[in-house]
Amino acid sequence: MANEFESIDILELLPQRPPFVMVDRLVSYDPVLTKTVFVVRPDNIFCDNGRLSAAGLCENIAQTCAARLGYINYTSGQPVRIGYIGSVNNFEIFRTPLAGETLETTIQVMQEVFNITLVHARVMSGQEILAESDLKIALADETVKKE
Repeated sequence: MANEFESIDILELLPQRPPFVMVDRLVSYDPVLTKTVFVVRPDNIFCDNGRLSAAGLCENIAQTCAARLGYINYTSGQPVRIGYIGSVNNFEIFRTPLAGETLETTIQVMQEVFNITLVHARVMSGQEILAESDLKIALADETVKKE
């Protein structure tokens, strides 16, 4: 059975555009947990010497948050709103991924108040935890302009 999210172009959910897209596909969504996948490519702008940098991992987490918010907008027929990282806390990297690895990034919403969302994120490669962090995302009134 095909995943219901497979037919959604990730660019419909994200404000970012290539070459700055750090999520390939939304895998699952519910109001608390959202998961994305991303294959690290050697030509990625955050890839250096065959490894994705800490900044790339952080951006992957932030774009998983963006995919969650984009999906909410997408399913309600609203334009995608732009979000901003308000803070990154407890960012811990256990290992930076190699080019070719598939990352599964899960965010868990801890709290939502007005336009602020607090999440706990985990990036995994297979059964291995690569990174964890807490983020505060501020949602702007600004929307993504259609091309």
